[in-house]
Amino acid sequence: MKVHFIAIGGSVMHQLALALKRKGYIVTGSDDEIFEPARSNLANAGILPEATGWFPDKITTSIDAIILGMHAKGDNPELQRARELGLTIYSFPEYIYQESQQKTRLVVGGSHGKTTTTSMIMHVLKNTGKAFDYLVGARLEGFDQSVNITDAPVIVCEGDEYPASTLEKRPKFHFLFPHIAILTGIAWDHINVFPTFDFYLEQFVIFINKIEPGGLLIYNDTDPVLKKLVEENKRQDLRYQPYNIPPHTIEKGITTVSIGTHSGALQVFGDHNLMNLYAAWYACRELGVDEVAFVQAMASFTGASKRLELLAKNDQTIVYRDFAHAPSKVKATMEAVKQQYPERKLIAVLELHTYSSLNEQFMKEYNGAMDKADAAAVFYSGHALELKRMPPLPREKVVEGFGKKDLAVLNQKEELVQWLQSQSYQNANLLLMSSGNYDGIDMLTFAKKVTN
Repeated sequence: MKVHFIAIGGSVMHQLALALKRKGYIVTGSDDEIFEPARSNLANAGILPEATGWFPDKITTSIDAIILGMHAKGDNPELQRARELGLTIYSFPEYIYQESQQKTRLVVGGSHGKTTTTSMIMHVLKNTGKAFDYLVGARLEGFDQSVNITDAPVIVCEGDEYPASTLEKRPKFHFLFPHIAILTGIAWDHINVFPTFDFYLEQFVIFINKIEPGGLLIYNDTDPVLKKLVEENKRQDLRYQPYNIPPHTIEKGITTVSIGTHSGALQVFGDHNLMNLYAAWYACRELGVDEVAFVQAMASFTGASKRLELLAKNDQTIVYRDFAHAPSKVKATMEAVKQQYPERKLIAVLELHTYSSLNEQFMKEYNGAMDKADAAAVFYSGHALELKRMPPLPREKVVEGFGKKDLAVLNQKEELVQWLQSQSYQNANLLLMSSGNYDGIDMLTFAKKVTN
């Protein structure tokens, strides 16, 4: 099998290229820019393109499949050549489906919690010795890649609602046709792609209708929007498993969860993670995992990268980093830390970095999201706005949107450093939330300094 990747350097695209090379396929690719760690990973596998750029001469009739990355534009010369030759062209999720038609497909969708829920399922399946393939959007301890394609009978996929490719504008999770589907919740996001909430909701209705007949839909019934959507779009040929927060206790900062008659201490915490865990349990049960094995496996789960990730700690202070940026994610993460450590002061910093979060019209969606913080700052750089070709975002509109009068709104990284240094970290936790990098501030070094 000969496969060519147009835009091979993407974070997930290059992982699929590596997986197919391991499977024994002939893999080639092109890109106009390839950054680390993709460059080294591709070089080590012997499939790094000799030069950057697009080379239509690489596209020949000997190629069995073209896999088109999101980074490639519609006028890409290699894509044009592939179309002229009538070659089979796949978006990333379409190709994943082609490789998994004979497998049991498990897909985790939803506006938040996808990566963590997918990671929990993978962790349990690995710990219980089950063979499976996977596709997940983050680095996970115990797995050396984020995509794996073998001859395993099961594939576990994080189902993204972002468009599949420049040719295929429909969401990625519409192409995976699950036998077991999870929906973790619905909160409007990606307003550059889904300009109205109704249009965003419609994507989840379509996803439900893509579940294979006889399949299982596991859904969060504490989310009123999702619950209503499921009830209004019920299919007679599906099975339904609602979930909420499982029975648990919190003592001295340790959460213990009960699944059926079995209980175990966890390394993760927060209502959102407990719900993710319950969804993972129902999926794993469908795949033949029992209560005891599930609870034992979850005891060693430390979380996905940048999901309430512990940066540094001492007896007085803990510093967490989290990927949270959408309003529902910010609120859930804040509540988790406050619930776990109710007696401690919570200092929280949120960086606005995405298209939605930097949009003045979207700001009202953040109302109340940071209310749990005792000291709160929102940071965004003019550079981020310039890169996205967006107009300036007035500070007063941010304060108004969040509805928190004592909110610090900062635009310069020097301002953010000064604000962080001015806080008292005695009996306090610091929560750093961002999908960016705070304009280059070394937060790991700062966290170690705070806790030293």
